[in-house]
Amino acid sequence: MSMFICSARFLLKQTFILIVLLLWACQGKNDMQNNKLSARYQNNKELIRIYNSDQTDRSVEVIDWNKVAKNDKLRRERVNELLDAGLVRTSQDFHHAALIFQHGTNFLSYHKAMQLMKKAIEIDSTADKWLLAAATDRFRLSTFRSQIYGTNYKKNKEGIWELPNYDPTKISDAERIAYHVETLAQQRETLRQFNSRKLTDLLSLGKDVAEIISIIKREHPLKTKAMYDVTASEIALLAKQLAKQQRTEEALSIHQLNISLYPKEFGAYYEYGKYLKVTGNNEEAKKLIQKSLDLNPDNEGAKLLLSEIK
Repeated sequence: MSMFICSARFLLKQTFILIVLLLWACQGKNDMQNNKLSARYQNNKELIRIYNSDQTDRSVEVIDWNKVAKNDKLRRERVNELLDAGLVRTSQDFHHAALIFQHGTNFLSYHKAMQLMKKAIEIDSTADKWLLAAATDRFRLSTFRSQIYGTNYKKNKEGIWELPNYDPTKISDAERIAYHVETLAQQRETLRQFNSRKLTDLLSLGKDVAEIISIIKREHPLKTKAMYDVTASEIALLAKQLAKQQRTEEALSIHQLNISLYPKEFGAYYEYGKYLKVTGNNEEAKKLIQKSLDLNPDNEGAKLLLSEIK
């Protein structure tokens, strides 16, 4: 009897090992097929243009959201045509298509963005998963469920930034990191920054730039205890405001301060490079935009800007 039990256990163990090996082999075969598929096709150039037009619409100083909504609709229609024609093939193609539907207007578009991003990751497991997390949150919110990653920030009726209908207990910080989403501590810091005083308000109060620079330098080391938002993005916004007022030298000084305070922040170099391009200093602009790309190779806006300068 004991020999029979031992034999049964041995067979069960061997069967389990065989199943694991078969699953591993199938996964390896699927990975090889996806890699071959990705290598066989080039990224769709039209989809790249559609993606870039989406980003350009959202990067101007004053956004005309009615115009953007019309353009978004046209972009979704064209991407649907490309999908139907089988012309969305590579991981990047599916990522670009997903972003277009992420900027849709209802749960159907958000669900499609999720499915397209899942396909992008299936083809290339190293693809950036942030958009899948964002699409998942947006889809859940649109179907009256809580967001679980914490990617959708919004102002409430009192003008305070918050993460509406958010259940932070559903996933761990480890999964947030895997999806390139902010951790819970980082989300709290983002909300603090959003709801802190803005540097541009100092201009409205009549403060001169020298005084504002002193405030930035004073507040920067305080980090979470700072009264003002002195992040790289907020400093770049201050420079943009000065540029709009034709205060070129002061705008340049703020951009220079920004990269000195945030030498590893790709956005600081990108915004400085954009401004130098506008002022006609293309050589220096190229260096700064290239630095931005070195810090973040996935910065599509920087790639597009660099190609325009060349």
